[in-house]
Amino acid sequence: MKEEKTTPLRQRMIEDMDIRGLCEKTQKGHIRCIKHFAAFLGRSPDTATPDDLRAYQLQMTKDAVSASTFNVRIISLRFFFSVTCGREEMKRYMQFHRQPRKLPVVLSVEEVAKLLASVPGPGLKYRAALGISYGAGLRASELCHLKVRDIDSQRMLIHVDQGKGSKDRQAMLSPSLLEILRQYWRESRPEGWLFPGLPKISPLSPRQLNRAFMAAKDMAGITKPATLHTLRHSFATHLLEANTDVRIIQVLLGHAKLSTTARSAHVATKTIQSTVSPFEQMKLVQDRVLRTEGPP
Repeated sequence: MKEEKTTPLRQRMIEDMDIRGLCEKTQKGHIRCIKHFAAFLGRSPDTATPDDLRAYQLQMTKDAVSASTFNVRIISLRFFFSVTCGREEMKRYMQFHRQPRKLPVVLSVEEVAKLLASVPGPGLKYRAALGISYGAGLRASELCHLKVRDIDSQRMLIHVDQGKGSKDRQAMLSPSLLEILRQYWRESRPEGWLFPGLPKISPLSPRQLNRAFMAAKDMAGITKPATLHTLRHSFATHLLEANTDVRIIQVLLGHAKLSTTARSAHVATKTIQSTVSPFEQMKLVQDRVLRTEGPP
């Protein structure tokens, strides 16, 4: 990661991140957070005191900064002070905010069908891209960086190169999705990037893909607060409702922890509806007792 007019302190932090193999996106995020803290401080961030950290956290709280933004900044500060500055003790003065655990929004199979049928043109580019998002459960960044060679029609797999956590994995490719991709390929003949952006030497951006999703959602008349990532949640939930083992879904999604995948169980409506409540079992026993012994 290169920056113009890099200060010695910033350069040292960049080198520390390079040593630990942090990706460019993560490095830029850390640098951005430290710049924000330095702007608040009004001087070099390595001169901060515990009281300065306290004041910064209080200011973020007063500004009603979201829990996710608050925690991202704290993570960057912890790295900066403990690694770059060698001031491990400063971590004692930084607290994380607890994030509310909300159930993810999920679309029904019928809603997904309406949405994909409403994807705007021209051509099949966005319909094919959103089809992969739902049909293979890929993240937006993974989807946008697919190359033509990543579609393995012989083995019916999609190769995800350097997904989240810089990990390669294989995603599923269904026959119906393959047919859509073949129609798109015959129409556009992409080379290199499967879904090129503008210019074509660059891949489609997640922002462009999200705009297509929102347009399709409006055209389909879907009022749920769904986002592009909702298609990934829907993929996992619908697999779970089809009695797919949650450990298989974990592998398909590329989750490091099973607990992350298990969150989909909270919105698997068919799974919930098909599960017999212990109250029903109790009622059967109660009725049997009443038939044999009579009312008290």
